[in-house]
Amino acid sequence: MVDNGGRTLTNEELRQVHAIMLELLVEFDKFCNEHDIKYVITAGTLLGAVRHKGFIPWDDDADIALTRIEYEKLKRNINALNSDTIFFQDHDTDPKYLWGYGKLRRPGTKLVRKGQEHVSCQTGVYIDVFAMDDIPKTLPFQILKYYLWTLLRKILWARVGCKDAKKIYIKAIYMLLSMIPVDFVHGITKLLTRPAKKEYDCLVHPCLYPLWNRFNKMKIPRNKKYGMKKKWFLERKKYEFEGAKLWGSKDAHGFLKYIYGDYMKLPPIDRRKQEVVFSEIDLGDSKKTM
Repeated sequence: MVDNGGRTLTNEELRQVHAIMLELLVEFDKFCNEHDIKYVITAGTLLGAVRHKGFIPWDDDADIALTRIEYEKLKRNINALNSDTIFFQDHDTDPKYLWGYGKLRRPGTKLVRKGQEHVSCQTGVYIDVFAMDDIPKTLPFQILKYYLWTLLRKILWARVGCKDAKKIYIKAIYMLLSMIPVDFVHGITKLLTRPAKKEYDCLVHPCLYPLWNRFNKMKIPRNKKYGMKKKWFLERKKYEFEGAKLWGSKDAHGFLKYIYGDYMKLPPIDRRKQEVVFSEIDLGDSKKTM
């Protein structure tokens, strides 16, 4: 279904998307258990597990996080995934894919975000997969890395921003940034995400620096702003999620409070809505099972 004006999912489509994402989560959990890969559901997905025992009713995506070491283990074993039902996507498995994090996709479906019609990577119902990296130990280097990651993120986004921006000078900046090759950015990213020689007790995903700091509702001291506790991604327990059992942070309270503040309080009714607008929606055979 194509809608050039873009729209959010209908209630029935959202129900189908949730069903597909749950199948992806369950299959991924089984795969990780078989290959001793430690993941956690995170962000709004963990919030959904704690507050709703499943998806946040109006949420249109799902999130998984792993340490960089576990993420690389995942990549080494992706051939064991069932290619008929799940596809792990990053720049290595899909060279047209732009972003600095991975996705789990359902083959045979299509979800094209408005403004990204020209991005020719594989699309479909998805779950975001974030690799968490060590942050520098000293605050000045944490700040420096924050702005470096923000720049790299903007360079990748420029392919969309140069078409989406309304102001001429912003469009011009994005056009210039879009001339920097994607392969160059991903090459720099690989250099910057090599495991640190000296481990630190805080992690962050480069693409989530600006995102999670924006969502952060608490007054976090500056020296704790640029990283999240490593134990939130390594110390785990199972949570009920739509009848399934998925791994999440053992200290969900600490993590969710850091990100959302009073996380058990429902947002105002006018904010209980989907965030993503799609221009093309095709859920294929929504009854397809693993």
